[in-house]
Amino acid sequence: MSVTAAMVKELRERSGAGMMECKKALVETDGDIDAALEHLRKSGAAKAAKKAGRVASEGAIVVKSVGELAAIVEVNSETDFVANDENFETFAEGVASAIVQNQPATVEDVASLSLGDTTVEEARTQLVTKIGENISVRRFELVSNQGGNFASYLHGKRIGVLVEVEGGDDALARDIAMHVAAANPTCVGEQDVPAELLEKEKEVRIAQAEQTGKPPEIIEKMITGQLKKFVNEITLEGQAFVKDPDQTVGKLLKTNNAKVLRFVRFEVGEGIEKKTENFAEEVMAQAKGAQ
Repeated sequence: MSVTAAMVKELRERSGAGMMECKKALVETDGDIDAALEHLRKSGAAKAAKKAGRVASEGAIVVKSVGELAAIVEVNSETDFVANDENFETFAEGVASAIVQNQPATVEDVASLSLGDTTVEEARTQLVTKIGENISVRRFELVSNQGGNFASYLHGKRIGVLVEVEGGDDALARDIAMHVAAANPTCVGEQDVPAELLEKEKEVRIAQAEQTGKPPEIIEKMITGQLKKFVNEITLEGQAFVKDPDQTVGKLLKTNNAKVLRFVRFEVGEGIEKKTENFAEEVMAQAKGAQ
């Protein structure tokens, strides 16, 4: 019996499992939706789907490169305990390798990539069932070296950086990657600062300055100086170099006749609203989830 899209849709709605798991279950049960649902329950796919809504804000950043192409990937778990689990680490490393080798366009495309004798999504589902926590591939970015010096830096598992520097050498590129990890700049230079970010900051500064009662011409001078300082604080070139605070990164680059073409910085869980739990309750929740 052929498996139709409508059958897959119905099974997904009833089980909450992924499209690929549903299609596979229907194929193995000759299109019997009830039997396929039971198959998903036995395999753990339906159980894993129930955990999909739980917040996963811990995890690891992984960087992999092949030739002149590199991938930086964030894979999340619910707790840092699981992030240090060998099975999780193997999965995260495998996902990053699959991404750099296959160059998918979106995170959704990652699910169908081959991972050994299975797919990323099937391996993820099996891991969720085994560990008892929600696991997710949150984001990735591919960076192609255009002829500059290419460097990466990992600060433990929580922060990862990819940077491409035109000119200089490998050591300089590595130092820049370390700086980006530590200082977390928003962009490379003043010309890259988003206009809306600068305008919003200006509005805040003006509102604060007006409360001082100073005349408009004085306020204008104050705001100009404050915005310049703000730009230096958020741009890579304007920041004081972490290994030598007496010079800016911009000056360091100029001295070495170099230029940063781009950088990517990922930090585990940034932007995710974390749920605070009592530790004892968290342990109990994990114990129940593993049953």
